[in-house]
Amino acid sequence: MDARELADALPDGVVTADANGRVTLVSTVAGHMLDVAPRDAVGRALGDVLKLQDTDGHSWVDANQPYAGLATRTGVPEQSWLVPDGTEVLVTARLGRSSLTEPIDQVAIVLRSGRGRARLDRERSDLVATVAHELRSPLTGVKGFVQALLNRWDKLNDEQKKLMLTTVSADSDRLSRLIVELLDVARIDTGRLQLYPRPVDPVILVNRVVESVRAATSRTITFVAEDDLEIHADPDKFTQVATNLVENAVRHGDGDVTVTLAAEDGDHLAVRLTVDDQGEGIPRDLRKRVFTKFWKGGARGGSGLGLYIVGGLTKAHGGTVMIEDAPGGGARIVVRWPAEDHRLDQL
Repeated sequence: MDARELADALPDGVVTADANGRVTLVSTVAGHMLDVAPRDAVGRALGDVLKLQDTDGHSWVDANQPYAGLATRTGVPEQSWLVPDGTEVLVTARLGRSSLTEPIDQVAIVLRSGRGRARLDRERSDLVATVAHELRSPLTGVKGFVQALLNRWDKLNDEQKKLMLTTVSADSDRLSRLIVELLDVARIDTGRLQLYPRPVDPVILVNRVVESVRAATSRTITFVAEDDLEIHADPDKFTQVATNLVENAVRHGDGDVTVTLAAEDGDHLAVRLTVDDQGEGIPRDLRKRVFTKFWKGGARGGSGLGLYIVGGLTKAHGGTVMIEDAPGGGARIVVRWPAEDHRLDQL
């Protein structure tokens, strides 16, 4: 395979030029982007072939001066430019020379479609819109009740004041929880999640979660656990996983919720945390999407981050999570959590 065949096999456009600034190769993809015939472009000046402009009308060659600059200069970082039809492309270049004392003998330029970045920009916009919506609701409540207290303090009795302050406290907790979730999502995405695992008793942690959720709902939550269970976990992160699962079952399911802890033998000694609800369940074709960011299975609120965090924290500890059908109908979410430190197994 010669250089042209290799360049044509690449998904990105490639343009190369020699020491004199004359084009030596234009791949088929680059030809389409630059609106030039690849073979006719060979031998022409790089600036005449590489028809890239920024929003101010400057050309790539004039702006970056690939044949000038320090002898230690080896490339041009990725930049956004416009091809002749106005489409955005991402352009980067490699500057080649035989030694630091010799001039540039080859310039290799790569042109990549900007559609991928546009998609990322849309995803970021969706993220901002979703976060803004989730923050606005509790913040509106906090502001409204605080304003009412300031304006009508002397006219409100103690019970009314207590009710308003209790609501403000609950909305503040909701805001704090959302901010913590967003920080966890960012840490999971960037691989910067900090864990402090140690042997812990999962029964104690899950029981605390169940008691806390019970106090805030009229639904029946049954907790069944075997004796003498132990896992290797960051207790705060495991508690967060259990909390998200139980609250998700209460929010999106119907009827009673059953939480079970039991030992499981497999490749590694592990504990199974199972949460069953009696709702409509989750169709098989949607089960992989459940653990993506901002997935919501219904119209009952929530940030859409809970199960994404469950998946991320469980995997970070070397565990697994899956969705099944609950015996009585509804959804069953099973977390298999290792009893020993198997985080390296995920690398």
